[in-house]
Amino acid sequence: QVQLVESGGGLVPAGGSLGLSCLASGRAFSNYGMAWFRQAPGKQREFLAAISSSGTGIYYADSVRARFTISRDNAKNTAYLQMNSLKPEDTAVYYCAARRFELSTASAPVQVQYAFWGQGTQVTVSS
Repeated sequence: QVQLVESGGGLVPAGGSLGLSCLASGRAFSNYGMAWFRQAPGKQREFLAAISSSGTGIYYADSVRARFTISRDNAKNTAYLQMNSLKPEDTAVYYCAARRFELSTASAPVQVQYAFWGQGTQVTVSS
């Protein structure tokens, strides 16, 4: 079992930056692939980025590839999402998720393959 807690959300003006953290508790964080998703009001939850257990495999949604950076520190049991050049349409609840199986380009965005989810953190980008 892995418990995930996101932090770092808040209100930021358009064009600004924000860094999210996802602290994992439980066993063997380094065995889990990690990902970030978001859900805006009235919209489906969407994939943003994923990182393999070792950190060597990284996958992004095309919509955020140029602006967001995913990383992890296995010694700190933490995954990160650095978001730059934020836009009002980035306003959403941001979730981190963990999966036991290795990631691939095809599987990284597949939500049902992530067994563990955090409670989410709100990001609001003002225009």
